Amino acid sequence: SIPASVLLQVGFFPSECVELINDKVPQSVTNSVPKPVSKKHGKLITFLRTFMKSRPTKQKLKQRGILKERVFGCDLGEHLLNSGHDVPQVLKSCTEFIEKHGIVDGIYRLSGIASNIQKLRHEFDSEQIPDLTKDIYIQDIHCVGSLCKLYFRELPNPLLTYQLYEKFSDAVSAATDEERLVKIHDVIQQLPPPHYR
Repeated sequence: SIPASVLLQVGFFPSECVELINDKVPQSVTNSVPKPVSKKHGKLITFLRTFMKSRPTKQKLKQRGILKERVFGCDLGEHLLNSGHDVPQVLKSCTEFIEKHGIVDGIYRLSGIASNIQKLRHEFDSEQIPDLTKDIYIQDIHCVGSLCKLYFRELPNPLLTYQLYEKFSDAVSAATDEERLVKIHDVIQQLPPPHYR
């Protein structure tokens, strides 16, 4: 067993559970030299190093159509940087469609048909811009509003950001409408550029 003074230094372990192993390690283990790498193993390591160095860049994979950038569930700033847009294409397409066809009661309140929402999502995630004027979407305009909400809901960092949450919360709790407006305007100015746009 180990003296109590040593136990206090290393942690609170019951003495019956702790043993000193220094004297019990075989001499052959402590004096052993690492075995040389076999020729076969050495060739494998060389191959792996060469493979890792010769990997195509992300940009090349995108050009070949092998790598597709995610739209949903991707950080807003990262997505815009990769796509080269100021505003996500999914939001641009959907809001233009809604302004033209969707001025109806509950456009953002009522849900669309789930299969239509998923179909739209898949098309945008496949870097395609779907034709929203198809009958399937014109007859279910709420699926376009639902897709916008889905995009915002899946952002890893919300549109108004976790960092500014407390400030927005304080702003909307202001006593008067005028004070609330001034405070909300002030917090909006603090949003990161991708979120502000």
